[in-house]
Amino acid sequence: MGYGDIMAVETSGASWQTAQQDKLGYEGVSASHTMAETDLGRMNRYRSKINNVGRKKGIDPALIAAIISRESRAGNTLKNGWGDWDPQRKAYNGFGLMQVDVNPNGGGHTPEGSWDSEEHLSQATDILTHFIGRIQRKFPAWDKDKQLKGGIAAYNMGDGNVHSYAQVDANTTGGDYSNDVVARAQWYKTKGGF
Repeated sequence: MGYGDIMAVETSGASWQTAQQDKLGYEGVSASHTMAETDLGRMNRYRSKINNVGRKKGIDPALIAAIISRESRAGNTLKNGWGDWDPQRKAYNGFGLMQVDVNPNGGGHTPEGSWDSEEHLSQATDILTHFIGRIQRKFPAWDKDKQLKGGIAAYNMGDGNVHSYAQVDANTTGGDYSNDVVARAQWYKTKGGF
């Protein structure tokens, strides 16, 4: 794929904090793999849509599946398609399987399609590729695989919060967003059939 090879991206996997979503007694790549596997049954419902969007957008479907796993546990954490409740705003911050940021003080996106539609996955994947492009321009000396990882981190918290490759997840949710997503994507690619 034109954005780098998800299988070549180095990863330390999920942090202890993220692994506690599933009450795992371990962290790292194996924790990410366990969580990806836990979501596989639900993920299979969206397989054809994920594959279609990946093909159209030039993004590895395993990466789309990994973001869906991380963001909404393949829809399992959503309430009528919405997630990330913000008690101060008394509103949800995220929409859909890939949790498009609708917070006016965040991404400010207007959701497209229903929460589990191909249209939604296309919108979210466009946001991802936008951030990969921003990281490519910000860090032109990084190789494509590092730019891909930086773009994944930026999908979570914006490219302005990516300052170095060594600390790519310093400002991400759980301090591990890109590392966890990469590890889940590698599992979906090798074991999940994406």
